[in-house]
Amino acid sequence: MSSQDLISHYQSLLAEHGPSSKAVQWADDKTQWKRFEILSEISESIGSVLDVGCGLAHFYTFLRNTGRECVYEGVDIVPEFIDIANQMMCSDILGKAVLIDPDGDLPQGHDFGVLSGAFNNAIDDNWGFMTSMLRKMYGAVNKGIAFNALTSHVDYMDDGLFYVDPMKVIDFCKMELGGHPILRHDYTLRPNGFPFEFSVYVYRQPQF
Repeated sequence: MSSQDLISHYQSLLAEHGPSSKAVQWADDKTQWKRFEILSEISESIGSVLDVGCGLAHFYTFLRNTGRECVYEGVDIVPEFIDIANQMMCSDILGKAVLIDPDGDLPQGHDFGVLSGAFNNAIDDNWGFMTSMLRKMYGAVNKGIAFNALTSHVDYMDDGLFYVDPMKVIDFCKMELGGHPILRHDYTLRPNGFPFEFSVYVYRQPQF
């Protein structure tokens, strides 16, 4: 699946479901917000955040609804997502969304970067895309990044999705990025559910 295929895919989901969690390929709001909860735990104080693959800026809504008055900047490759996100944030001078080129650079200078779900779809070179994006994210922020992915430790895999060994990701974050990673493979998205995904925090400085 190419970048243009991905854009068309999400445009179709938006047309079908409207500006909901389903438009960004999540099952429902509850599981989407659980992911946000995990990612936001990278720090109790998020001064500014770059949301990579922001979709409809639902992470912004989560932050505001949980009392996080941080600076928010979302980036995405789907023009319609960016338009809707900016309309939603139009009265907040601390929030904005920006359309980016799939191969372009990321905005610099935020404290933290987050990415939720953008590694899930099977594309031409998933590992290459993942590692390239993590390098960009880590290089763009001052304190650290948080992201999630589908774990290879499952008993069923969908052909349209990308699953990866969490330890391979941790090795990359430690050895290639030179950061201080923490693996979160301890949660489920529903009560009594199966942990089919994981999250990683990568800090620039060791945590005490």
